[in-house]
Amino acid sequence: MKIVVVLVLIQACWRCAEAHPLDPLTPSELNLVRTIITNSYPTSSSSKLTFQHVALDEPDKPQILSWLSSKSRAPSLPPRRAFVIARFQKQSLEITVDLSTRSIISTRVYKGHGFPTLTFVEQGLVSQLPFSYEPFKDSLNKRALNMSQVVCAAFTVGWFEEEKTKRVVKVKCYYTNGTANLYARPLEGVAMVADLDDMRILSFSDRFGIPVPKAEGTEYRLSKLKPPFGPKLNGVNVTQSHGPGFTIDGHSVRFGVISWGNWKFHLGFDFQVGAIISLASIYDIEKQRYREVLYRGFISEVFVPYQDPTEEWYYTTYFDCGEYGFGQSASSLEPLTDCPPNAHFLDAFYADANGNPVQITNAFCIFEKHAGDIMWRHTEIAIPNQLITEVRADVSLVVRMVSTVGNYDYVIDWEFKPSGSIKFGVGLTGILGMKGGTYINTDQIKGEIDIHGTLLSDNTIGVYHDHFFTYYLDLDIDGQRNSFVKTTLQTQKVKDPKIPRKSYWTTVSETAKTEADGRVKLGLEAAELAVVNPNKKTKRGNKTGYRLLPGSVAHPLLVSDDYPQIRGAFSNYNVWVTPYNKSEKWAAGLFVDRSRGDDTLAVKSRKNREIENEDIVLWYTMGLHHVPSQEDYPVMPTLSVGFELRPTNFFEANPVLKAIVN
Repeated sequence: MKIVVVLVLIQACWRCAEAHPLDPLTPSELNLVRTIITNSYPTSSSSKLTFQHVALDEPDKPQILSWLSSKSRAPSLPPRRAFVIARFQKQSLEITVDLSTRSIISTRVYKGHGFPTLTFVEQGLVSQLPFSYEPFKDSLNKRALNMSQVVCAAFTVGWFEEEKTKRVVKVKCYYTNGTANLYARPLEGVAMVADLDDMRILSFSDRFGIPVPKAEGTEYRLSKLKPPFGPKLNGVNVTQSHGPGFTIDGHSVRFGVISWGNWKFHLGFDFQVGAIISLASIYDIEKQRYREVLYRGFISEVFVPYQDPTEEWYYTTYFDCGEYGFGQSASSLEPLTDCPPNAHFLDAFYADANGNPVQITNAFCIFEKHAGDIMWRHTEIAIPNQLITEVRADVSLVVRMVSTVGNYDYVIDWEFKPSGSIKFGVGLTGILGMKGGTYINTDQIKGEIDIHGTLLSDNTIGVYHDHFFTYYLDLDIDGQRNSFVKTTLQTQKVKDPKIPRKSYWTTVSETAKTEADGRVKLGLEAAELAVVNPNKKTKRGNKTGYRLLPGSVAHPLLVSDDYPQIRGAFSNYNVWVTPYNKSEKWAAGLFVDRSRGDDTLAVKSRKNREIENEDIVLWYTMGLHHVPSQEDYPVMPTLSVGFELRPTNFFEANPVLKAIVN
């Protein structure tokens, strides 16, 4: 690929940029947190201290808004604080650290159900336990497998009405001889239960008789593949003779040339959820000022229940944010392939189990997207002797991260468009969740046998599963006081006998008054959903707002009292609306591993609080049911889903009518 890029240096470091109260914790701050806490909780052989989650304790919303309103007068920043979940003496602690006073200002022992996110360190340690466990080594010998080519991994086990729960995981193993695609060669039937706190194996099982799938046809590394190759794709030239159309100051991003302005927002990072977009405002050229749209947004949870109820798989129902950490799992992006040549990259940092800063190089890329799309156009031929064609090429700004949670890679995009829309994209790729089997052809699957998946290759089954992405969207449309409006499209019959037309549709709008009114299952009726500001109107009298244009609609197919669905009850509705509460950010709760569903969005919403003309949060769940196919094997081509927040009577007219693209 031939690439021509004119580079403009963009400074994006903490020390050279203006500090922002929503900036993620820096490496020096993470080190300070570790020092303060370890000094207060001395460890010994019997008293282990681990850092499960270290994040910015974001200032209260009124503090942020006050800071923004007085920013021109050089106000002092709100206090910098860190929120820490730690494990100490087999208890979960919630600790708040004041970084300015270098002190712990609150500590609480968590007494509820569930455990904190698994760290990479403890996942690595527990995955090594089988190799010194004699029954496991016997199983490898029985299968004539080379132990040096075996890889093991830890998997959460959920909750199935156990009265008491320990912090345990399943450990399953794979064979890498002849391939890097370990998930395609499972040691099916071999499993261990291990205690994360004590780091020991509690139980072991081996259902011998299921062959290990062959390595042939599983490789995905280009250097290991054999001819024929193809298809051969030509690259493109990328030229930005005027330089990038956006600037970055620390974590603050501004998109659009000065003459007409456009979006500005803050990009944060969190161990559990990854990318956080805050304070997104768009410049209104007619009003000559920035207008508020989104105070804070992120993916709150990703619920992935597999659909195999057999002994080896029934517990396989994952919560990728709460159990594994979407931010912890962020991958370093590859220039020119993960992101285009005109992309700018930002690093991210999180604290490992020992409290030490870990750097994720190129965790984010930010780039202008020139995809050949059309912003708007019209050709007019009705005027005599004239042919009028007006077209504007579309350009948007994309923030991208990739989170690799085990076998799956999630490409997460936030796309800001000059028209005022925000498009949310998720690309699913990586490796399917596969199990070993005894079949090599579907003809062998007789009668009512259900293999709970698709036969992909010899002895290899891609298991059926779902993906539910729940977004937290604290919309502040022209201010904090907003309402949720559902507009249904209803069929009406024509009553005038002189009109030959028999029917038409019209709209009926209803403003949600309480949380119960704000719950919506999409696809049951024709409807438009919008968040509006009832206190701000256009010149024509319409309430300013943003509407939700849904993406892939899927409803859970598990019965409501099934234990995974109790824990994932936030997927029961595609849309929830709740009053803003700083502590209510996690759709599945804060302590998700082995949780019992008593701290989910569904439970919080039972309070049925008032949401009309209040500071409200829109929760949107985009879902899909995945029936694997052979084209998904050995590595899955990206499957893209998404949705859009689009202005609805927010502007007086088309905001990009006068847009100019250099």
